[in-house]
Amino acid sequence: MTVTRPARLTGAALCGALALVIVVWVLRDLAAFGSPARLAWYWAGEEAFPLRRRAATSLVDPLLLAAYAATAVASLRSSLAAPALAVTGAVTLTLRLPGLWATGVDALVTTLVTLALATGLVVTAVAGRRPAETRRELPGRPRTRPAVAAGVLCTVAGLAWAAWEVHRAAALPVEATVDRFTGGRSLLLPALAVPPAWLNLTLSVLFLTAAATAFARSSHARPLGLLAGLLMTGCGLSAVALASRTDRAERLAALDDEGRLTLATSGYGLLAGAAVLVLLSLRGAPRSAHGRPVAALPPAPPHPRPPGW
Repeated sequence: MTVTRPARLTGAALCGALALVIVVWVLRDLAAFGSPARLAWYWAGEEAFPLRRRAATSLVDPLLLAAYAATAVASLRSSLAAPALAVTGAVTLTLRLPGLWATGVDALVTTLVTLALATGLVVTAVAGRRPAETRRELPGRPRTRPAVAAGVLCTVAGLAWAAWEVHRAAALPVEATVDRFTGGRSLLLPALAVPPAWLNLTLSVLFLTAAATAFARSSHARPLGLLAGLLMTGCGLSAVALASRTDRAERLAALDDEGRLTLATSGYGLLAGAAVLVLLSLRGAPRSAHGRPVAALPPAPPHPRPPGW
């Protein structure tokens, strides 16, 4: 299955609108921080920048911005347009859902607009489908070895993210755990930030789902895996960069076991996410028409040729 040209254009337009929403808020925060570097370190988790007003964006926003740009390109040019639109829309819906109980009016309106646009992506992917008419239009599947390798990396990441969240839930009071899911005021999160527990479990489910589709080599394996790899790389890179900036990496021997495991998980996320991006960006397996006739070359003339051929 592929999507019609109007659906491709609609999907690209919706991705552009989703990206524009984020850009507006990023520019607002950039004006408050004064420099892109300070804002980037804030996204990474450094809280050394006092602000007179509450920040709005978090690390999730630039990562989603990159995802929307890639999905818009795929919508216009790739045979994987339908799964790419569906995956990006579904992940956006999941990540932005907690914004429905945001306290600020601006944040709530932004959440409603974002959810509507993300729903439009999913509807476009479903309603705009049509049968592939040529071999070129068939969605490509990853090759077996890269798919299995990416599946293993995503499985380990999904289990690690879930294990850390279970560990934190066991160590914290019930009220703190609930706040980590709902974004309670005690966390002092940016206005559009995804609550940390909600984010970690969403990423865990995404990584494990990407692993399952990679093992099955389904048509959704590459969009799911590439989005999972992007988010995994971004989270790992920000944590490793922050650890280097605060000299935690140099003081590895002085860290307790939990600190070492945290740093190791961040390093794994960076390396594994980059590896998944590379593995699933490789040329896919030859497309198969699944039993449907494909336009063939005319038969070769007989030899010797009969008179009048």
